[in-house]
Amino acid sequence: MDAKIEKLVPKLKMRNFEVRCCETADDAARLAADMTENDATVAWGGSKTVAQTGILELLRQKGCKLLDRDSAKTPEEREELMRRGLLADVFLMSSNAVSEDGILVNIDGMGNRVAAMCYGPKNVIMIIGKNKICGTLAEAEYRVQNVAAVKNAERFGLTKTGCSKGKCIDCLSEECMCSYVVKTRRSKVPGRIKIILVNEDLGF
Repeated sequence: MDAKIEKLVPKLKMRNFEVRCCETADDAARLAADMTENDATVAWGGSKTVAQTGILELLRQKGCKLLDRDSAKTPEEREELMRRGLLADVFLMSSNAVSEDGILVNIDGMGNRVAAMCYGPKNVIMIIGKNKICGTLAEAEYRVQNVAAVKNAERFGLTKTGCSKGKCIDCLSEECMCSYVVKTRRSKVPGRIKIILVNEDLGF
C-alpha cells in the first residue's frame, strides 16, 4: 500500500470518516457493492472514478434501485432524478482532492454532488484513488481548480471557462464548474461518509 495512503488513514478516522483500503478499482467496486444493501436506492454525481470502477453494474445485479440522471429523456426528468438523489440510501462519489491531514476538497457546478455529500443521503461512499492525495490543504485546493477542473472541462466539451484553456482564472462564466467549493473537515455523523482509498490512480 502506498505510504501516502497509510499515513492518511488515521487522519481520516480521527475526523469521523469510516475508512477502508484496497489495491485496485475492481476491489473497490466489490467492496462498495458489499457495503450497499440489496434493496438500496443509489444515486451518484458525474464521477469519472465511479464510472471507472464498474460499481454501477454490480449494483444493478444486486437489484439496487439506481437513480441514473443520464437515463432521463427530458431536462425536467433529469432535474427530478437529481433532486431524488438527495434522499437516496447511498450516494456514490469520489473527492476532487484530499489533503494529507484528511480534509476533503470538492468543487461543483450545480451543487447537487456536494449537497448530497453534506446532508441528505443516509450513507455516502467515496472512492478515492491515490492520485487525489495532496500534501497541504492549499495544494489540494490548487489540484481541484487546476487539475480536476481542467480535465473535466475537456471531458464535458466546455469552452467558455478559464479551465478549458488549461488554468483557473476565477471566472464567473455560465459554464463555471466551481460555483460551489466545499472543504469537508469531518463527518458530523460518525461513519456516514465512508471512504475507500485505492492504491492506484482513478478519475481526475
